[in-house]
Amino acid sequence: LASHIAQSVIQQDFDLTIVNKMDVDHGLTVPLSLMCGEQDARTGAWPCPVIPFAVNVVQYPVPSGQRCFNLGRAIRRAVESFDEDLNVQIWGTGGMSHQLQGARAGLINKEWDNRFLDLLIENPAGLAKMPHIDYVREAGSEGIELVMWLIARGAMADVDGPAPLPRVNHRFYHVPASNTAVGHLILENG
Repeated sequence: LASHIAQSVIQQDFDLTIVNKMDVDHGLTVPLSLMCGEQDARTGAWPCPVIPFAVNVVQYPVPSGQRCFNLGRAIRRAVESFDEDLNVQIWGTGGMSHQLQGARAGLINKEWDNRFLDLLIENPAGLAKMPHIDYVREAGSEGIELVMWLIARGAMADVDGPAPLPRVNHRFYHVPASNTAVGHLILENG
């Protein structure tokens, strides 16, 4: 499946760097631990296969929300064209509003975060047009990580055809005792 996705999205004009082994950070391991429990102590394996996509949200230039949304659409087309019927989940990860340094360190914008979640559900194509500066202004310098959520949303059935909005199976928002807000959103094709 990973090879098929890579070939398919490259044919849809996305330039990927392909690696055979990749260390991943908390952006993947924390959600996996929440959903699947811990890795197998003997093998270090997760209970399901994982195909990570690393998206640059650290070094300029970071991808636009539109680019991420379109990547999700390309991934969906790749999965749909695969010759096996698989149950596939596509996750977008990254912190919500947060500013880790400077005069705005500790910035949390609950209203903006929840509006982002609303738009992600109801109007992802409109949200994909949001410029980088709006993320930085409203959610802090690290809030740009939210563009990665648009990959998962772009992979849903309703964005390219006549399909209902996805079902919201879970929505959670919390500000723990840290400098970042936590949001979870589990959507299922309607």
